[in-house]
Amino acid sequence: MEEFAAVSGISRPTVSKYFHDPDSVRASTRARIEEALERYDYRPNVYAMNQNRRLTKNVGIVVPYLADPFFAEIARNLEQRCIDAGYRPTLYSSHGIPDQEVEILDGLRSLKPAGVLLAPLGRASHKKEIERFCKAVPTVIFDSNIEGMGAAFIGSDNASFVDQTVDYLSRSGDAPCFFEMRHPANPNANKRRIAYLNRMEALGLTPHVISVPGEGWAFEEIGRQGGLQVLKRDQLTSDTVLCSNDRLAIGFLSACYERNVRVGIGEGFDLRVASMDDHPFARFTCPPLTTAAHDYEAVSNRSVETLFELIEAGGKFGTRNETLYPARLILRASA
Repeated sequence: MEEFAAVSGISRPTVSKYFHDPDSVRASTRARIEEALERYDYRPNVYAMNQNRRLTKNVGIVVPYLADPFFAEIARNLEQRCIDAGYRPTLYSSHGIPDQEVEILDGLRSLKPAGVLLAPLGRASHKKEIERFCKAVPTVIFDSNIEGMGAAFIGSDNASFVDQTVDYLSRSGDAPCFFEMRHPANPNANKRRIAYLNRMEALGLTPHVISVPGEGWAFEEIGRQGGLQVLKRDQLTSDTVLCSNDRLAIGFLSACYERNVRVGIGEGFDLRVASMDDHPFARFTCPPLTTAAHDYEAVSNRSVETLFELIEAGGKFGTRNETLYPARLILRASA
């Protein structure tokens, strides 16, 4: 079916939808498919189609914290793509709680979904339970990779986020120190710290990591409280700060305002501040936040396409593939 879709110029989900119910696609699309069937003498695998028909049209989408605008945005994209392809998506949030993540997966298993798009908590996840679920239900992992689990992983290249921001900041001024949570809930935080250390070493620069206390997902308040203490104690070794994520940076900017520290570029400013993610509010901070952006659309589109391919393949791939998308540097007034 994949080859037929490619040569006919019609998307695989639309072709699949036609074979399940020809009346479910538009008349013009149906005519194109039927013309291509005649031209290429294509006959679908009836057995495979019958296997797929036994599945529900339900798709589960599981994220770690739906109140985080990053996950809200990517979940919205995933949900709409599933609806457009004729599936019935249901969105779940584990709210940063490992046991709740397991409960969600147990509930999904009983629904016998066609497949699941899972952004796990990562380090905090009960990995044996995740593995058990992925063996039972066709699953594509996105955002936070758990090695070897799920049929595929789609996410952002954390090294790309750090490399681009560190390179830019080092070229345009003092090399940055790195501002992070000591016990981060964000599953990609440790990877970003390691990438920062590696990049600074590669550039022959001395790294400096500032780890502030705080647990959970209240990143803005953690960034604010940690930033206030760092500024009060004069702990910064550079006039440039790279925050582990935008929500932490928003809190740090608030701390700078409270301490009368001016953030921006050029004369009259005390600090430059940059970050990573391109949070939906990053362009509305004061000053607007320089950051490295996720490719939300590419990650969500590829995740859904991979899940559809997995469903068409009967729930299994021959090998587990990983797809990483690079960041895009967004220059604004903060650095």
